[in-house]
Amino acid sequence: MARMRVRLTFPPERIQEPIIYHLVKDFDIVTNIRRADVKADHGWVALEMEGDEASLERGIAWLKGKGVTVDPIEHDVIIP
Repeated sequence: MARMRVRLTFPPERIQEPIIYHLVKDFDIVTNIRRADVKADHGWVALEMEGDEASLERGIAWLKGKGVTVDPIEHDVIIP
């Protein structure tokens, strides 16, 4: 099992969608929300994800395809 921490930044048109639910259900990724700030027109989530490498790669590709920005986090610092 691989584990990664990411910050997801959602575009306004994706705020109301159950994005994290789909990561769990469709990609068999275990998630843990560490921090979040979601408003009506923008939002971000600091998320721990665990799963096999292939599932994580497919999940991240799917997120990016939805217009979600995915930034890796190391020790609570976003890596550019």
